[in-house]
Amino acid sequence: MNIEEIGTNAGKIWMYLNNKTDFISILELKFSLKLNNTKLYLSLGWLAREDKIVFTIENNELKVKLK
Repeated sequence: MNIEEIGTNAGKIWMYLNNKTDFISILELKFSLKLNNTKLYLSLGWLAREDKIVFTIENNELKVKLK
């Protein structure tokens, strides 16, 4: 995996979240976008570093949404 692939996956996550208003579970992202854990978390890190997303924990489940 290279930096370009991480950026591409970050874009996919951003586009998916752009259509949502509520927090989305990390598992929903994983299965909807068909990303393995490594690709998912690296791409979420990319978006977090760019200050594009916020995280929360609800009922012991990690969730995310766009800022």
